[in-house]
Amino acid sequence: MPREDAFQVEGVVVEVLPNGLYIAELANGHRVRAYVAGRARRSFPGLRAGETVRLQMSPYDLSEGRVIVETK
Repeated sequence: MPREDAFQVEGVVVEVLPNGLYIAELANGHRVRAYVAGRARRSFPGLRAGETVRLQMSPYDLSEGRVIVETK
């Protein structure tokens, strides 16, 4: 079920961390911790630094986002 208050932004993966975590930089220079959740992990075998991704973020916690789709 999609969250109604969540919004989507695009970012670039800057750093790959252990346990499937990533550091993504948004267009405004803000860096957030990103992760791939649930079944979507099968679609994302591994992201590399420099790849552009779309993140879903909550307005309540702007330090973390969920990777929705990899844009090319």
